[in-house]
Amino acid sequence: MIRAIVFDLDNTLTDFMKMKSDAISAAIEGMIDAGLDLPREAVRARIDAIYQEQGLEYQRVFDELLESELGHIDPRILASGIVAYRRARESALVLYPHAQMTLLELAKRGIRLGVVSDAPRAQVWLRLCSLSLQHVFDAVVTFEDTRERKPSPAPFRRVLEMLGVEPAQSLMVGDWAERDVVGAKSLGMMTVFARYGDTFNTQVSGADHDVNDVFELVAIVDRLNDAGGGTRRSADRTAARRA
Repeated sequence: MIRAIVFDLDNTLTDFMKMKSDAISAAIEGMIDAGLDLPREAVRARIDAIYQEQGLEYQRVFDELLESELGHIDPRILASGIVAYRRARESALVLYPHAQMTLLELAKRGIRLGVVSDAPRAQVWLRLCSLSLQHVFDAVVTFEDTRERKPSPAPFRRVLEMLGVEPAQSLMVGDWAERDVVGAKSLGMMTVFARYGDTFNTQVSGADHDVNDVFELVAIVDRLNDAGGGTRRSADRTAARRA
C-alpha cells in the first residue's frame, strides 16, 4: 500500500536546468548592456566554470566573474546582472507539464507528499513559493536538515519520519539515478525515475518504474494500491469464512 510519495525538486517537478540557462543568458545581456566589454561566449564560459567549481547554488557567481575579469566589482554591472537574472528566473521557473494535476490527483487519493532536495533550505523554499507549492507538501527536507546529500540514507529517513510512513509504503521520484534511486532503495523505498528530467542520458536507471511524464505516477499508485487492496480483501474474506 503506497501511502506517501517523495519528490526530488529540481528537474523532477520543475525544469531547473532550463531556468538556470535562461537566467544566466539574461544576466549576461544585462551586464553587457551596463558596460561589461567582453564577448558573450567568454562570459558564459567563465560563469559555467565558476558554477562547475562552486556548485549551481553558488550565490556570488557574478561577483567572482567581475573580480576575475575586471579586477574589481563594478556595482552598476553587478546590479544589472542580478536584476536581469532574477527577472528571467521568475518567468522561467515553471512546473513540468501535468505536475500540478499530478499533485492534485495524488492528494485526492490521500497520498502524503514530500520533497527531498540537496539544495540549500532558502533556495528550496524560494522555489516552492514561486511555484505556489508552499502549502502542498506535508514534509520538506533540504541539505541543512541532515547535512548529508543524496544518496546518503539520512535525508530519505528524515522525510519518511516526518511523513509517518515506512519505506515500503512510499515511492521516491527523481531524475538522478545515482542519487535519488540508489539512496531511496538503500532504505527499501520503491523508486520512480523521472526520465523526462534526465540530463545525464541515463540508459538504465535501476528504478522500479521509469516515467516519461510525471502524470504516469497516478496510474502507478492506483495499480499498486488496487493490487494491495485486492490482496487485503481476499485475506479478509478468507478470515471471515474461517470464523
